[in-house]
Amino acid sequence: MFSCEKQPHYEHLTDYPVYEGSDLGFTYTESATHFRLWSPAAKEVRLKIYSSGNGDNLEATYAMKRAEKGTWTFSVSGNLKGKYYTYQVNQEGQWMQEKPDLYAVAVGVNGRRSMIVDLDETDPEGWNLDKRPALNNYTDIIIYELHIRDMTIHPSSGSGRPGKYAGLVETGTRSPQGLTTGLDHIKELGVTHVHLLPTFDHRSIDETRLNEPQYNWGYDPLNYNVPEGSFSSDPYDGAVRIKEFKEMVQAFHQNGIRVILDVVYNHTGETEDSNFNQLVPRYYYRQNEEGGFSDASACGNETASERAMMRKYIVESVQYWVKEYHLDGFRFDLMGIHDIETMNAVSEAVRAIDPSLFVYGEGWTAGASPLPQDQQAIKANTYKLNHVAAFSDDLRDGLKGSVFEHEEGGFVSQRTGLKESIKFGIVASTQHPQIDYSQVNYSKAPWAAEPGQTISYVSCHDNHTLWDKLEISNPTASEEERIKMHKLAETIVLTSQGVPFLHAGMEFLRTKQGVENSYNSPDSINQLDWRRKEKYKEVFKYYKQLIALRKNHPAFRMTSTAQIQAHLEFLPYEGENFLAYQLKNNANGDNWHTILVLLNGSGLNKTIELPDGEWTLVADGNQVNEQGLKSSSRVMTIPASTAFILKKD
Repeated sequence: MFSCEKQPHYEHLTDYPVYEGSDLGFTYTESATHFRLWSPAAKEVRLKIYSSGNGDNLEATYAMKRAEKGTWTFSVSGNLKGKYYTYQVNQEGQWMQEKPDLYAVAVGVNGRRSMIVDLDETDPEGWNLDKRPALNNYTDIIIYELHIRDMTIHPSSGSGRPGKYAGLVETGTRSPQGLTTGLDHIKELGVTHVHLLPTFDHRSIDETRLNEPQYNWGYDPLNYNVPEGSFSSDPYDGAVRIKEFKEMVQAFHQNGIRVILDVVYNHTGETEDSNFNQLVPRYYYRQNEEGGFSDASACGNETASERAMMRKYIVESVQYWVKEYHLDGFRFDLMGIHDIETMNAVSEAVRAIDPSLFVYGEGWTAGASPLPQDQQAIKANTYKLNHVAAFSDDLRDGLKGSVFEHEEGGFVSQRTGLKESIKFGIVASTQHPQIDYSQVNYSKAPWAAEPGQTISYVSCHDNHTLWDKLEISNPTASEEERIKMHKLAETIVLTSQGVPFLHAGMEFLRTKQGVENSYNSPDSINQLDWRRKEKYKEVFKYYKQLIALRKNHPAFRMTSTAQIQAHLEFLPYEGENFLAYQLKNNANGDNWHTILVLLNGSGLNKTIELPDGEWTLVADGNQVNEQGLKSSSRVMTIPASTAFILKKD
């Protein structure tokens, strides 16, 4: 018999009761499994039990019982471990589609059915001893953004498990030229964090056809609290992907690298047919003036983070990833769609577990949202966010030109009028007396309260790689000239205040063959070709040395706006595409008294007279040597498209 208790009536979605409990989903014991679903306006709810994650193997159907605060419950006796289940909701007399649990922690192939697991059994050996690598300040972070498949799918990676969780953390892999690849390469480069493109269960990859070519970045969410199956060795057994994800995190930690997950709570891959909409129609999404789905994501919908149960869902989801998978941070896709209160709740929740966990996101939307702008977690409101960072598109486009104008150049390729934008990036979007904010390309005021709130970058998975952008926007430049521009851009990123962010493969001039939005392009476009590491080994070596310089010198990673104001001084040299600044008076406890950074973005050599003192050149655009490349005379010539760094002890 199905439950026939009186169905409550709600005038508005916001009238739905809020369930505060922590037992949504399933609670497993060997003797019984308890299920709880929140769906206040449902008339009836069915729980279905299956023997496997796909196929015609229904074992039982149960009528769930209406319970407190809009929830439905049912307990099934016996040991259900390894069984699969779905829910089906009757809304206004109509049975909706059968769907997996929104709170699923394991699923079968293609994520269509939830799985009952004993999570303790998915822990790798030594998991309880897993420790995060040490981190003192957010500005000590150096992020390396990668897609799991891209890193190992090309034969030159030398991986025995190409495209898989296990392949990403293989050690001892080498390119055909004998150079490190994969995890050993990341470790050699010296970054502190890897940022994994969406690695929760997404919908575009058919996990039953993994022997056929398929590709997607993963920004089409299906099950938020479950790892993606296509990266696992067996997508049919829901426990396998969980264990292999944990083994991946454990291996990174053992090698001194923290792990950040790219999360996409702002929209779902499906709209009408999504898990959210079929189980609790319309509630989890914002509506437009006509009552339809609003679409600030440009993907068909946007979630309503300001509604209590959506906010609860997001906060509990990130907490779950931290506790169950030992993750070290989150990058929020289209963070501007979320409301400020929710993002602050996320930050508070993860920092309560460990205050070194890092949260950042894209401070914009892809389209208009009904959420009032003063409530949006957009870049301009970053100062209202607590320990949450945003990407600096000001610096990104200032360096290389607009991502929307493919042939437009930037500071590193002689475009003028961008000096204040670069200075704004160098001070990590904070308040500084020497910035003319009226001349900054996008932001006409500082938006970061502290430097740890700014992600400094010039390229990421989106849009062209830096190498491709420089080729398209500088068609007459030689390869040698473009390499100099590339190195100048990344030097500025790695010496700016804030948190530097590198796109995987940029250290050997990664190309996507000119393809811009490669979200579903084949491996031939997205893969890292490790043969380029040998071809551009001097570029790799230079970036490795720059990363070491940053890590060795706290002046490049000051922890407060007040420090930057006191210790970073721009120098008044002439030239639209020439910039100079010094980090003075042992900034942030640096053992170098003063560091001088000279940035020549023009196509001509620049001769200047150095400030008073005995200067030693430590970086010349080709190599970094902290002992010194040469002592400098008072007059110095900086080559075109080159950065020089000098020290004064």
